[in-house]
Amino acid sequence: MQLSTRGRYAVMAMVDLATQNGGACECGPVCLAEIAARQQLSLSYLEQLFGKLRRAGLVSSARGPGGGYRLARPAASIAIADIVAAVDEPIRATRCELGSGGCLGSGTPGAEAERCQTHDLWVELGRQIALFLEGITLADVIEERVRNRAVPLPPAGTPSLAAE
Repeated sequence: MQLSTRGRYAVMAMVDLATQNGGACECGPVCLAEIAARQQLSLSYLEQLFGKLRRAGLVSSARGPGGGYRLARPAASIAIADIVAAVDEPIRATRCELGSGGCLGSGTPGAEAERCQTHDLWVELGRQIALFLEGITLADVIEERVRNRAVPLPPAGTPSLAAE
């Protein structure tokens, strides 16, 4: 299970920006070079990521001296999942991809793809991660409200609400 550096760096940089802006979008712009120095990230890589974040409407930019980036909306309305999606970072827990022949597919055209026995496990794990990240905002991170947010599932064999 892995979230690539692109997704992690984008989240780190957005948390830094939200911290500098106090979680609001009315504050002055923050220079990417400052974020890069604080987070020990490549400035050119951050420039690429912030271009995507801007196109997704998560940040706004100001050019020229004193320019930089600011949040486009309050930190409480930006989910971590929005940031990850903005930098084109799919969260996958399985090697299965549409058109790949399936989990155990031979890759032979016309061959019936066979799903591995653990397919549903990994797909559901990916969904749990996505749901978790959708429920956490930038404000939650900067205000340290993330700890203990994971929700335990009922033990195996316990009837679920969906079954009723």
